[in-house]
Amino acid sequence: MEFIRHTLKEMLAVRKLISFHYFEFAKGYVFEGEQHDFWELLYVDKGTVEVRADEQTHQLDQGMIIFHKPGEFHTVKVGSQHKPPNLFVLSFECSSPCMESFENRILQLGTKDRNLLSLLMQEGFYSFEPPYDKSDIHELVTREDAPFASEQAMRNYLETLLIQLIRQQEDADRQSVRKPASFQTEKAEQRTADRIISFMRGHLSEQLTLDRLCKELHLGKSRLKEVFHAQAGIGPMDYFKQLKIEEAKTMIREQQYNMTEIAAMLGYSSIHYFSRDFKKATGMPPSDYARTAKARAQG
Repeated sequence: MEFIRHTLKEMLAVRKLISFHYFEFAKGYVFEGEQHDFWELLYVDKGTVEVRADEQTHQLDQGMIIFHKPGEFHTVKVGSQHKPPNLFVLSFECSSPCMESFENRILQLGTKDRNLLSLLMQEGFYSFEPPYDKSDIHELVTREDAPFASEQAMRNYLETLLIQLIRQQEDADRQSVRKPASFQTEKAEQRTADRIISFMRGHLSEQLTLDRLCKELHLGKSRLKEVFHAQAGIGPMDYFKQLKIEEAKTMIREQQYNMTEIAAMLGYSSIHYFSRDFKKATGMPPSDYARTAKARAQG
């Protein structure tokens, strides 16, 4: 019996990375700008920022992503009106014609998109040596202890994210086509996860419990945990703790409150518990983070 080999069709391929950065900027930061012959994506993981792309100026909020096409001049500015941002910036080569879909586009990522981006960032941290927050350092140095195929996994997540975003755009262009029931269910679960996250963000000053979440969102405990973990890849209460720490980092960079005030504003009963959770999440106590953030703003 003859077996026919089917060659898999490749519509989009990323083979080379130029830079991998994760920035935590304070107010007043200005990047004067650059242009280059490769693609660059900028994702707002936290806060708000002003981005210029050629002659257009945009304000990007949390969860938004912009793609700078080859040859496009772009700048970054954190004004006094902005909430200090966390920005993920990745530049790469991709000559696939379908990349034209990203020209002059700003997107608001959904839960599944954000999960893919999170996996992409995680593999980047596994793959390459720090520093990740130096805008003038672009050379990628592979970690000696990088997990097996981490760079390939990173490439796969990036390509999957790009494919997913192109599909979403094509789907939006075919609004008259009825969506299958499974797609409707997936979208409903994404909306549920987004509602849970939105509620969490609005109650960061509290010691929120799983029972309270279930009551407020009219969901059973098992269903809430199942939906949230499927969409966010983490348990709801662990995610809530992450939100608190990210908000603490932002407040520290704003330099308006001392550590005791920040701990109280985020629902911690004492500075001790706040410092413990902060160090566990970031690897350093909040006082060290504050000194580092201040040095970045001045440097």
